[in-house]
Amino acid sequence: MIRLALFDIDGTLIRTGGAGVRAFERTCATEFHIENGTGHMKFAGRTDTSLVREFFTSHRLEPTQANFDRFFARYVFLLEHYLPQGKGGACRGVRTFIGALKALPQPPLIGLLTGNIRLGAEIKLRHYQLWEHFVLGAFGDDHEDRDQLARVARHRGSQWLGRSLAGPEVLVVGDTPHDIRCGRAIGARVLAVGTGGATRDQLVHHRPDWLVEDLSHLSAEAVCA
Repeated sequence: MIRLALFDIDGTLIRTGGAGVRAFERTCATEFHIENGTGHMKFAGRTDTSLVREFFTSHRLEPTQANFDRFFARYVFLLEHYLPQGKGGACRGVRTFIGALKALPQPPLIGLLTGNIRLGAEIKLRHYQLWEHFVLGAFGDDHEDRDQLARVARHRGSQWLGRSLAGPEVLVVGDTPHDIRCGRAIGARVLAVGTGGATRDQLVHHRPDWLVEDLSHLSAEAVCA
């Protein structure tokens, strides 16, 4: 039985209409005076900290804690500015699926497993009225490696429940091969959704336990039994 359900954010729970990438690009330009500094970068499934480190490395900027702090202080300000301008929203089926999880006779803990830094995650999910559903999480400022984030999230779930969680008691929901891989890193069951940037063939190749077009195509009971 699933005791902890962990959700990715971008492309899984919500689409921001490009607000996150736009805020990232404008931070590079306004704070570090580098225009078009992210053209070579792939954002899907990555942690924010690994993306910033890649930006620093590719432009010969020192990856100091002061520079990370400087980057993220500007980034979250711009993120909050750009979100209302985009045509984003919750992905299809998300609200109903989460509601169904919470209505189960033995509902799992509902948490986040995301590459977003915690404040960025909160800004995004509060904007789309989803933040209040999640009792815990692992975020991009907990670790740069997404596989390690999965371990952090399982540990926090175990602490919350007061016992160690076995891998099959954890469900990871995501839209990229990175999400599938990090779920497998802790032995979790994985539900892949086609609402992000990955193709169906890419997701099939990594063998999730379930693969659906969106969360309206699968019941909470079927996943958590």
